[in-house]
Amino acid sequence: MTAAFRIGQGYDVHAFAPGDHLLLGGVRVAHDAGVIAHSDGDVVIHALCDAMLGALALGDIGQHFPPNDPRWNGSDSRHFLRHCAGLILDAGWRLGNADITVICERPKIGPHREAIRSALADVLGVALAQVSVKATTTEGLGFEGRREGIAAMAIVLLVAA
Repeated sequence: MTAAFRIGQGYDVHAFAPGDHLLLGGVRVAHDAGVIAHSDGDVVIHALCDAMLGALALGDIGQHFPPNDPRWNGSDSRHFLRHCAGLILDAGWRLGNADITVICERPKIGPHREAIRSALADVLGVALAQVSVKATTTEGLGFEGRREGIAAMAIVLLVAA
């Protein structure tokens, strides 16, 4: 019997560095720091890609886009997301929904939530209702609480096409 559903989860983190913005879900968000990253450092998309790849049992984003490969230096993470979306379709699945949580003290995600949802839905070719973005702080605890970096978690549900 073939399963009708598959679930994957992903997590990504980047340390803050000098800069004036972050990319979150493909959206440029003004901030008093950037991130240290090989690609564009979009924690939202990186976590989402890992969730998608996990649901397909195809490893992680580092296996598909190795950080030591100069081709991906400074890459737009939306390229990674399109690749993962294509793998889902090629394997005979479709995205049921994606649920993403951004973990940071700053920047505040609320003012950017709908733009991030819309950008992700657009790249994935799905309805806005299939993409959830929310945020939390760590109440001052851990690296996020000390404002040393930003993290994101993602869960996806794939449905047999």
